[in-house]
Amino acid sequence: MSGRTNVLIIGDSTDAPYHPLEPAYKELNGILGGEFELEATEDYDRLTELWRNQAAYPLCISYTDCWNRDIKPEQTAGLLRYVAGGGGLLVIHNGISLQRSHELLQMIGAKFVTHPPFQRLSYYPAAEGHPLLEGVAPFTVDEEPYVFDFDPFTRKKVFLEYEFEGNRYPAGWEHTYGLGRVVYLQPGHRASSFGPEAYRRLVLNGARWASGRLGAAE
Repeated sequence: MSGRTNVLIIGDSTDAPYHPLEPAYKELNGILGGEFELEATEDYDRLTELWRNQAAYPLCISYTDCWNRDIKPEQTAGLLRYVAGGGGLLVIHNGISLQRSHELLQMIGAKFVTHPPFQRLSYYPAAEGHPLLEGVAPFTVDEEPYVFDFDPFTRKKVFLEYEFEGNRYPAGWEHTYGLGRVVYLQPGHRASSFGPEAYRRLVLNGARWASGRLGAAE
């Protein structure tokens, strides 16, 4: 690999009651900065025209905290067109709040429904040989155990799980959408969520895979 890939990170700082963008941006820049040029924005209108800039921005990262704010139809359409046309989307933790748009919910592949209290969780690779798991070992971190309802029409591959009360639950999945790629990673509530080396590698792998810098699974 050579050259740095431009990335647009969208999130919230001025209206982010749970997950402000800045701490996550600093962590992501530390993880991805060697290969990716990160640009952070709170301007959701950037999504409207993102498909026109797909060559310039092969990857978009969602760290949105818009649980109680609707996504405009033109913003939804722009992001759908971007990914379907070949753009990559990496959704981290609360970035799934894009589910305010049911079309984006289906594109991401699942809906957040609840989470038990913040606590120590153990994470395990769940898809042997998957390229996103290269260099990724089991790890533990303090995190919110998000619970999801999967969209039944979106074919997806779960590659990461967390353990809670003796059961394992999905914590990472990927799938293609049109010509593009979508990755979801559940850890990310606090800056410390990005601390484990295994998770940092997983974030890097996810960015590489979604942007097309890493090959698809068999």
